Amino acid sequence: MTQLTLPGIEVPQRAVARALSRHVFFAVMPDPETAARVAHTVGGLRSGLQIEAPMLLTGRLHISLQHLSDFARMPEGAVADACAAAATIDIPPFDVSFDRVVSFEGRQGNFPLVLKGGTEPGELTALQQTLGRALARKGLRVSRRRFTPHLTLLYEKRRFGPRAIEPVTWTVHEFVLIDSWVGKTHYDIKGRWSLKG
Repeated sequence: MTQLTLPGIEVPQRAVARALSRHVFFAVMPDPETAARVAHTVGGLRSGLQIEAPMLLTGRLHISLQHLSDFARMPEGAVADACAAAATIDIPPFDVSFDRVVSFEGRQGNFPLVLKGGTEPGELTALQQTLGRALARKGLRVSRRRFTPHLTLLYEKRRFGPRAIEPVTWTVHEFVLIDSWVGKTHYDIKGRWSLKG
């Protein structure tokens, strides 16, 4: 049962999908200079690999940390609890670096092309896990899926094997809570927390 259904009342899945129009999650976003470097890298890839799909808007590039849930409207109590959990994080700034482009699994004809690192960034994983524990202490649901740090660039109809690129590196100084309006290419930043441990 979803949060939009009641016992004994069946709601068509299409209606549920339309109603679940908000995707709320914590993420790390590259600074504008890094986002511009990513866009330059993607421009070369699109030309070299003859990719027709457009790159995601640079203001929407992010590394997902913790997914809260999908909502028709985000409950304010959940936002407050998530923000309170985020405020407890005590981790210093750290560098992340991505040196490969790879296709992820996806729906047929809609494969994510992403930036990945050659080795798993330990500090990024530490932030993701520390945030997960803080959310769980507030009674919020935490994903049990394995964390695979990546930054999605675009969605392409074909899949590509891994390709080395000039490393894209930046210092993570903050993380954010994003309220994404699904299908409308619109993000609302619900909160920002500086890393200063």
